[in-house]
Order: sequence, then structure tokens, then C-alpha cells
Amino acid sequence: MAKAGPILILEDDHDDREIYGQIMASLGVKNEIKFFEGGDDLLRYLQVTPDRPFIILSDINVPRMSGIELMRQIDADEFLRKKSIPFVFLTTVESKEVVDEAYELAIQGYFVKKDLLEDIEKQVRQILDYWRDCKHPNA
Repeated sequence: MAKAGPILILEDDHDDREIYGQIMASLGVKNEIKFFEGGDDLLRYLQVTPDRPFIILSDINVPRMSGIELMRQIDADEFLRKKSIPFVFLTTVESKEVVDEAYELAIQGYFVKKDLLEDIEKQVRQILDYWRDCKHPNA
């Protein structure tokens, strides 16, 4: 994890992407923000990029490869697993079965998106602050 590295966001909803962009600007985030519509796109990026991403914020229900399947692929790939990129779900899915399935993988958090912009901003701030302060093997 490189604290100055890009923040990778897996989100297919255009409105949610705009919200995340507004939040990052409001929080004064200096990291580059990279959006991906499908898990397959993000996986390909991780496999070839020399970038050292700061964090992955992932929705679950996205086209072509879900957030859960993306995390499975990362976990199964020794090269990607050793990058130790914090992986956090930020999604509308509240199902206990999905939460249980997510935590069977090597994720570092599962948050249900709030409805109000100010509440989503608070969630994102908490997540980013935690990982900025956290000691990490790839920092």
C-alpha cells in the first residue's frame, strides 16, 4: 500500500461516481482517483500497472465480474495478494449471506452506503483516515 498511490473505485453507477468525486474533492484528497465499471477492468489494471494503489473501494454488484469475484481473483493470485492493497466494500447490499461470503475472503471492511451525501462522506473519511494511519507491510 502506498499512501500516496491511487484510490481505485469499482463502481458502475454514474451518479455514485459523481458523488465519490465530490466527496474526494470535499475531503481534499490528493490521491489520483481511478474508476472502474467492472471487476474485470480493475483486475486487468492491477495485473499490469506499476502503480502502488492506496486502497480499493468496491461495490459488489457491477457488470462482468462482481466485487466478490474480483476479491477472489486477487486472493488467488500470489503477485496481487502480496501487493496487500486494502480492499473495502462500500455497497448497498445488506444481505447476511453476502456479508458472510465477503468476510471469507481477505477483505478489510464492509460498509453499507448511507443515503445522505454527508453520511457517505463521513464513511469515506473514516475509511481513508484509518488506512492513512495504519501501519502496513507495503507502506
